[in-house]
Amino acid sequence: MTGITGDPAEGYGGLGEPSGARGGGPGVPDGRRRRVPRREREQQMIDVAVRVFAKRGYHAASVDEIAELTGVSKPMVYLYLDSKEGLFLACLRRESDRLVAAFQGAARAGGEPEERLYAGLAAFFAFVAERRDSWVVLHRQAAELSAAIAAAVAEARRAVMAEVAGLVGDGIADSGRGALLDAEDADFVAHALVGAADALTDWMERHPGQSPDGIALRLMNMVWVGMRHARRRGLDPARRLTVRDASPARAVRSRRPH
Repeated sequence: MTGITGDPAEGYGGLGEPSGARGGGPGVPDGRRRRVPRREREQQMIDVAVRVFAKRGYHAASVDEIAELTGVSKPMVYLYLDSKEGLFLACLRRESDRLVAAFQGAARAGGEPEERLYAGLAAFFAFVAERRDSWVVLHRQAAELSAAIAAAVAEARRAVMAEVAGLVGDGIADSGRGALLDAEDADFVAHALVGAADALTDWMERHPGQSPDGIALRLMNMVWVGMRHARRRGLDPARRLTVRDASPARAVRSRRPH
């Protein structure tokens, strides 16, 4: 079977044959395989599977191709990871754990809440930029698959959401305006931030010259500064808009050329 891309000499990182898969390395006769520890072999399978799933899509990807590119038999893939869905779940859990760890590691490095949130968002966008295949699996494919896969995605999302909500809540408390914005507002802002960050990953792909730090800064400027503006004005989030509130927008629309 033909692999996706890459020279077999590059190893599984280039989606060719993994280094040492057909021989035992220097001083070991050809035909003798080096005994690879199960954990290492499993990670090799997942490395290849992430790339194959990202390239082909879940349904078009085959375990045969993943096995061949990893340099193992198809039965070994099933022995280690049970099924094609089990293999995809292993990819999903490992990459979601890496994403959450990158966000939390950056966001817990210290500083003011807004600085920590900015650092976490920058780490998120850096992960997406540097691990595009991982993000394709997490963001674009997982939502279309089974309940078990959707649950794994939701678990990772909740972890990031809780971290963001906590940082937003700390920012509200540190501002001394906690009476104006409460935990529900922090949760609202967290959902807005995480949803916007998800959507901006597609924008990143169309604007490859934009840096992760720059995108995080622009998002922070929109959301965090807007939240501060609401605190300064003392807006009541429960207050309903009236006709008078809406009239300037109507006036702007009425002045547009027909």
